[in-house]
Amino acid sequence: MHSFYESKEQLNQYLLFHFGSKKQLFKNELDFGNDISNFPRRCVLQGLDKSSLDGNGRALDLGCSVGGSSFELSHFFKIVHGLDYSESFINAANYLKENKEHPVEILIEGNDFLKEKVYLDESINTDKISFSVGDAMCLSNNILGYDCVLACNLICRLPDPIVLIKNFSHLVKSNGQLIITTPFTWLKEFTPPNNWLNKNHKDSFSGLKFALEEYGGFTLDYSWDIPFLIREHSRKYQYSIAKASRWIKK
Repeated sequence: MHSFYESKEQLNQYLLFHFGSKKQLFKNELDFGNDISNFPRRCVLQGLDKSSLDGNGRALDLGCSVGGSSFELSHFFKIVHGLDYSESFINAANYLKENKEHPVEILIEGNDFLKEKVYLDESINTDKISFSVGDAMCLSNNILGYDCVLACNLICRLPDPIVLIKNFSHLVKSNGQLIITTPFTWLKEFTPPNNWLNKNHKDSFSGLKFALEEYGGFTLDYSWDIPFLIREHSRKYQYSIAKASRWIKK
C-alpha cells in the first residue's frame, strides 16, 4: 500500500482531485457538474454539523492525502492536523501550506503531459494547520480528544479497519463529531477478506454501524451518498459513490 501512494502518477492524480480547477480536470470540455467536483471540500461542508461549532476546536484529518479537507477544516477549527501514511502526499501538503501552490503534471495520453500548477484558496489561514506522516493503524498516544475527526475514503484501504474503529473512541471527545466517507471498495491487496466489514453483516455500512456502536460508543447522526471523480487522463475518469456518515460520540 505504501509504495502505491508514493508514485508520481498518484501524486499528480490526487493533487488534481483535491485542488484541480474544472478547466484542468476536463480538458476535453466535458463537465460532470458541481456534484462530483471538490470532493474534499464537500466532505467537510456536507459532513460537519456547524451549529455545534464555535471556531475554537481541534480537528484531525486522518488519511488526509494532499490536504484538501484539512485546509477546508481550518475555516471551522482553531487547530487542524492532517495525517497520512504517504510521505509523498504529506510533502505536497506541506509545500502547499508554505507556497500556496504546487506544480502538477496533467496526463493527456501516453507520455504527453501538461505542466501546470494547482493553487490554495487565498482565504485559508495556513497557520492553523499542520501535517505529518503517520499510520492510522498505529497512532501515537498523544493523538486524542478531538472535536472532529474526518476519515475520507480511508476505511477500505486499511489492513484491519476494526483496529481504527476501536481507536475512534479515544480520538473523538464526548459530543464530538466523526465523519467517515468510503466507497467500500474492498481489495485483497489492501485488506484481507476476513477483515472486510460486510462479513457477518448484510452490507459494509451495517458492519461499520455495528462496530462504531459496539466499540466506539458512537451514534449515527446523518448519512448520505457523495459521488466523486478522479481523473486519470483526458479520456479516463474513475467515478465512485462514497457512503458518507456523521457520528456523534456519546
